[in-house]
Amino acid sequence: MSSRIRRHALEIFRAALAAADPGDAVTRHLKARDFSHFQSIYVIGAGKAGASMALAAERVLGRCITAGLVNVKYGHVAKTRRIELNECGHPVPDQPGAAGAARIAEIAARAGKNDLVLCLISGGASALLPLPAAPITLEEKRAATKLLLASGADIHEFNAVRKHISSIKGGQLARLAAPATVEALLLSDVIGDDPGVIGSGPAAPDASTFAGTLAVLEKYGIRKRVPASVGERLEQGARGEIAETPKPGDTIFRRVRNHVIGSNRLALDAAARCARRLGYHTLVLSSEIQGETREIARMHAAIGREIVKASRPVKPPACVITGGETTVALRGNGLGGRNQEFALASAIDIAGLRNILVFSAGTDGSDGPTGAAGAMADGETLRRNPDARQFLDRNDSYHYFEPLGDLVVTGPTNTNVMDVRIVLVGSGK
Repeated sequence: MSSRIRRHALEIFRAALAAADPGDAVTRHLKARDFSHFQSIYVIGAGKAGASMALAAERVLGRCITAGLVNVKYGHVAKTRRIELNECGHPVPDQPGAAGAARIAEIAARAGKNDLVLCLISGGASALLPLPAAPITLEEKRAATKLLLASGADIHEFNAVRKHISSIKGGQLARLAAPATVEALLLSDVIGDDPGVIGSGPAAPDASTFAGTLAVLEKYGIRKRVPASVGERLEQGARGEIAETPKPGDTIFRRVRNHVIGSNRLALDAAARCARRLGYHTLVLSSEIQGETREIARMHAAIGREIVKASRPVKPPACVITGGETTVALRGNGLGGRNQEFALASAIDIAGLRNILVFSAGTDGSDGPTGAAGAMADGETLRRNPDARQFLDRNDSYHYFEPLGDLVVTGPTNTNVMDVRIVLVGSGK
């Protein structure tokens, strides 16, 4: 793999990360506001970027903060003074997460009419705010989460189910905080930046329904596989025996505001600026790419081949950038994540081409249950290990790329605005 084109891919990705810095986004928003009229300010929230967001909130609000607690992923921490950071499990929720979510609910419920609840939400918040609705246990919610993760359901479908087996998601945190003022600052990790989907929308109206969640389980063939308590709750809700999540127009949202302060689109714009500075003819194709990882990978590889062979849709040296989040339907028992699988599937389709590189990484620094953010591949990758198809069939992309040294490893980035994918084609043939 050309060291130059590899270096450029990493530089472009780092530019995207810098633009997605959650601390800067929180600071800009809070410094533009006047919070002096509130009697107490409570800071709560969850997400992989929770530490950076909490630290920024402390720097701006300081002693005005009465109390605070934010659930964060293990290892995604910072030194805060007034806001407690509670480390817990992601993507599968655990007991520390449930205990933290219960305490967050208590803080929200404590707030009065003259108080502010500042809610910091970033990617991963859905798993990091596990407060199962009775009688569902945490273990039963974990089982349902694992089934959804392996099903291929997209984030909208996934979160619709999670909202309806939770006591805190889908606007229910706003319900707990009423009549206090609620300001939710959202770092978007979802297609379309819908506040109702980011972190399963704890402070946003929920348009999804119990009936719709049952349809999701049917679609992916897991309705009869989820724990009985989960199925029973969803069925009771569909029959109208359990109150729905708060819907648009509900009076509890009169004093609630949701602000998207960071997104994949902003990160891609920064990546494109960097690519142009490096001399590439650059095209940002879309920030809303979704679908099955292998199919999306084949599409990106096809664009790369077209650039190499016909100099379109942009002429070399070329950079095509996309964002969004794909899904992996598990077929094997290997180790990897959607970004590593994307790179491996792409490697097969660009094999033998010169001066081309495909890069894919998660902005949170993690990809599936691995220590890598993603991976990169070029036209020589299969020559170095021709067994790519076997590794792909096992969903074992991590063990394919690890010995090649082509994993992208950043460590925790304390941000999360979905994935960044880069196709680079050099000027030589």
